[in-house]
Amino acid sequence: MTAREHDVAREQSRVVAIIPARGGSKGVPGKNLRRVGGVPLVARAIAAAKASPAIDLVVVSTDDETIAAVAREWGATVVERPDAISGDTATSESALLHALDVLESAGTRTRTLAFLQATSPFIDTDALTTAVAEVEAGRTDSAFSAVETYGFLWRTEADGGASGVNHDAAHRPRRQDREPHFLETGAFYVMDAAGFREAGHRFFGRIRIVEVPENTAIEIDTAEELDVARAMAAAGLRSIAPTPIDGPIDVDAVITDFDGVHTDDRALVDADGTEFVRVSRSDGMGVALLRRAGVPVVILSTERNPVVSTRARKLGVHVAQGLDDKATALVEWAAQQGIPLHRLAYVGNDVNDLACLELVGWPIAVPESHPLVLAAARTVLTASGGAGAVREVAERVLAARGIAPDSPSAAPAAPTMRSNA
Repeated sequence: MTAREHDVAREQSRVVAIIPARGGSKGVPGKNLRRVGGVPLVARAIAAAKASPAIDLVVVSTDDETIAAVAREWGATVVERPDAISGDTATSESALLHALDVLESAGTRTRTLAFLQATSPFIDTDALTTAVAEVEAGRTDSAFSAVETYGFLWRTEADGGASGVNHDAAHRPRRQDREPHFLETGAFYVMDAAGFREAGHRFFGRIRIVEVPENTAIEIDTAEELDVARAMAAAGLRSIAPTPIDGPIDVDAVITDFDGVHTDDRALVDADGTEFVRVSRSDGMGVALLRRAGVPVVILSTERNPVVSTRARKLGVHVAQGLDDKATALVEWAAQQGIPLHRLAYVGNDVNDLACLELVGWPIAVPESHPLVLAAARTVLTASGGAGAVREVAERVLAARGIAPDSPSAAPAAPTMRSNA
């Protein structure tokens, strides 16, 4: 091949990220669809790859229809993985090689392969971009993410005793006097595609470590690790750019809780037991704008209270009350309307909203929400419940449709509604 032919071939090939994501998982059932920061794990990996300017195409290899639907929603190309390489004993390499073959048969040649794992929820996009650059420049054949460690590793011998792996147990030098080791994180591996095909393994030729921050190193293989990752996301650690505070919310319907969302979660009770709650005229205008744009709004409430019915009637929205299982009601309503769950937003504030938040594409929390709700949310609103939260959601949904709000800002006064319960 001449130099010119080589250049042409290179121009016609692409940098491809492949994310293998099986449907089966014994440690954490449905693991690749479990959510961290309100976003499915496979979607987080897709978003991290798409955020890298070095990657041309993002592909998900899966045997699961739901994973495939989520992957397409987040902008990935889907390769259907055959059963023969979808079992517990199937290797990641087999899925990668199969995906490369499928892509090539469809006319997509891969020159550099980035292998991302959805079980790593905090993939460092900058480090991924660096790894691609190293392979693209020919400085290495295979690069992978790792964290620096000075840990003393041990192994158990056949007799039950312990012996040092990376150190002499009789010699304990200070940290500053030791050479570091590197722990593979599993987040990403970047390889020359031709070299990978020849070797059949992710490590070959010249291998280079790409360091990533230690707090991104968590891999999810157990329920406990999933809980830790969710707590880390709630605390602000994200591998993908967080949803802007005023960024668009692209959905086809908005479902909300009532208490704590349309109200400030407080009630005044008079001597006769009559309850009063405060609601926002601004929220009412937000609902009106959504309805005018053809976006349905639904209120789901665990409590049964005339004030909820009165407010829903005034807003002109569907309401279901006294629900022991709001998630089932949500699924049934969505099915009746023909709206996929990933095209729904749900706004909640307390633990009885968690099941609904796990179902929808846009789980949303008000700022005063229970910590578990904040951890489950894809975005946390700036406006409080009963003080413009619903209006904020409305404006962001309209923004996704290219519709500018055509009404005044929130009214300064909030009306009081009386319940005869």
